[in-house]
Amino acid sequence: MKRPKSKQFRKQKRLSELQEIELLDSWIESHKPDSGSNPLSLPPPPPGVQDAASLPPYAGSTKFDQLPISNRTKDGLRDAKYVRMTDIQRASLPHSLCGRDILGAAKTGSGKTLAFLIPVLEKLYRERWGPEDGVGSIIVSPTRELAGQLFDVLKVVGKYHNFSAGLLIGGRKDVDLEKQSVNDLNILVCTPGRLLQHMDETPNFDCSQLKVLVLDEADRILDVGFKKSLNAIISQLPKHRQTMLFSATQTKSVQDLARLSLKDPEYVSVHEESVTATPNRLQQTAMSVPLEQKLDMLWSFIRTHLKSRILVFLSSCKQVKFVYEAFKKLRPGIPLKCLHGRMKQEKRMGIYSEFCEKRSVLFSTDVASRGLDFNKAVDWVVQVDCPEDVASYIHRVGRTARYLSGGRSILFLMPSEMKMLEKLKAAKIPLELVKANEKRFQPVSGLLSALLVKYPNIQYLAQRAFITYLRSIHIQKDKEIFDVMKLPVDDFSASFGLPMTPKIRFLNQKIKSKIISEESLPHEPENAVGKSELKVSTETLMVNDSKQDEENDLLLTDDDADEAQPKANELEDVIPATRVLKKKKLKINVNRPVGTRVVFDDEGNTLPPLARIAETQSSDGALLLDKGKKDEYYKRMREEMKQMDKEDKLLERQRLRERKLKQKMKLKGGKPKDDDNEGESELSGSDSEAMENRNRKKSKIYFDSDNDDGTQNETNDKIDQKSDTISLADQEALALKLLSSMHS
Repeated sequence: MKRPKSKQFRKQKRLSELQEIELLDSWIESHKPDSGSNPLSLPPPPPGVQDAASLPPYAGSTKFDQLPISNRTKDGLRDAKYVRMTDIQRASLPHSLCGRDILGAAKTGSGKTLAFLIPVLEKLYRERWGPEDGVGSIIVSPTRELAGQLFDVLKVVGKYHNFSAGLLIGGRKDVDLEKQSVNDLNILVCTPGRLLQHMDETPNFDCSQLKVLVLDEADRILDVGFKKSLNAIISQLPKHRQTMLFSATQTKSVQDLARLSLKDPEYVSVHEESVTATPNRLQQTAMSVPLEQKLDMLWSFIRTHLKSRILVFLSSCKQVKFVYEAFKKLRPGIPLKCLHGRMKQEKRMGIYSEFCEKRSVLFSTDVASRGLDFNKAVDWVVQVDCPEDVASYIHRVGRTARYLSGGRSILFLMPSEMKMLEKLKAAKIPLELVKANEKRFQPVSGLLSALLVKYPNIQYLAQRAFITYLRSIHIQKDKEIFDVMKLPVDDFSASFGLPMTPKIRFLNQKIKSKIISEESLPHEPENAVGKSELKVSTETLMVNDSKQDEENDLLLTDDDADEAQPKANELEDVIPATRVLKKKKLKINVNRPVGTRVVFDDEGNTLPPLARIAETQSSDGALLLDKGKKDEYYKRMREEMKQMDKEDKLLERQRLRERKLKQKMKLKGGKPKDDDNEGESELSGSDSEAMENRNRKKSKIYFDSDNDDGTQNETNDKIDQKSDTISLADQEALALKLLSSMHS
């Protein structure tokens, strides 16, 4: 058992902390770099131990030990094996330690996380921040996974500090527990939605003393999707604070910077002068793939890279779910996982951890494209759907080739999206156009068709994936690249295995009429153009794999392109579509003449409508109904109805009794005694017997459809005999008389 620390020890510790803070303040103040300067251009300080007498300049330092940071932070960095700084850390830390606002941009995987975590810890340490001081720093992340990753790094680097930190993200049910402790936290790592929820709902939640605000992946947080939440958050924060923004694609919009109240921010872009906008160790390729062949190409790629860790990006959650469920049933030979925003947080974090540990294929939306650093290198990043802009492409491919590791990526582009290739090259992204190896191409559409018949739930997912993909294309801003009218919708639906093309309800009437008018005219098939473009002679992909991997690779070399060319020009007969005629809806004419009913006697004379009920008497030329005979007729009808009611009740009780007996026999595993007879009658009955049964059923007025054997009992015969005494005309006349008596 450890002995409690004495008062003298605690006092000595406080004195040493005060002395260290004074030393750090004087060191930072005496050698802070000039505003706007680039510390990367300065030489590193001479080696030696820093003390109060000699404090060397820290701008230009290459190691963390040479920075004016506390020993607690240095110990945490040393335990995590962080020794040398990356370029973004060398350029930003000298400015951020001085308390300046930072606007940092660097390539993916360059170490931006430590570039803002170290200033956060040091700022609160020099302010002697404690639990009673409340929230001192807020770190905002656009996704839950990235927030969890930042929190893990914070726990490692800041484990020797006494600060309390918390992770506030959506998708968890412990909101009430968070409300109880959120006021005692010093550092909050959160997503915008959950932070705003606590600001609105948690009592006494106060951020008025905030010292540091950090926006990781700032361009995404400043986007339209988070605009409303971010404005509400900023309105509740003090203006006098240090603000740091970091991302791989940074914004310089004056409007965005004014929203955040940045004061003379330091623009730190270490790779702005770089030849490429992506990591140098990243080998990037693109391939022209028609829309209807994307799933075939993806399946072929997975089948030829079974020993790789592959990250596949799709445009919507429904697509991710469908491709994952369908490919899982087809069993490609490698573990499959999926990650999208509709999943619960615990499951998302579990899948993220599993993908970090095992070689597998992860189908994901853009939720995994921002900031996530997988512990083990991702071998391939496959973009099945074209990214919406250059920034999205950079963040997607940035999940591989992290820091000093290498990686490869491939982008599937439709012929109508080839202009995106020009935009990427204009943004200093080196892309090689490659071809598909026809020998390794494995179509999967036929397998999907059989799969959808066997599993109706997957067919529903296919329909939803089809609709959501077209919707994602329809809402894109760049119509020069993304045009839903140019897509082969029917072929795309068939590639999903769907027997019929689902209705596209989100398109407006103008687009629908345009599609119908184009389909109504016979036209030449355009598939030959799309397929031939896939085989255009381009540069080959140089992959440093073994000979066996090169032979099994899906990507084609120039020598194989000529052999595959004749197959690409094979065309199928195209049947021109026809216009579907719509029937004209006719309005009902309310003024048209209404039919009247006339009753005649045997001699052809007209009779009153109620003459069949009783005989009529003539008095002064007027027809009157015989009241005595009318009452006698009504009395007879009432007696017959009572008798029929009794018989109906008897039949109903018998029917219920038989049904109950059948249920009991079914539960016991037996069969009723009449089952054998029923089977014989169904198999051996002649056509004449069947016709007799039909005739008997037609003569009924009250049907007994519950009898399984289809035979009539004596009670039914009695009902038929009773009902025959009243003709249809008599019944209609009775009804008319009753209606007239009600209105009189």
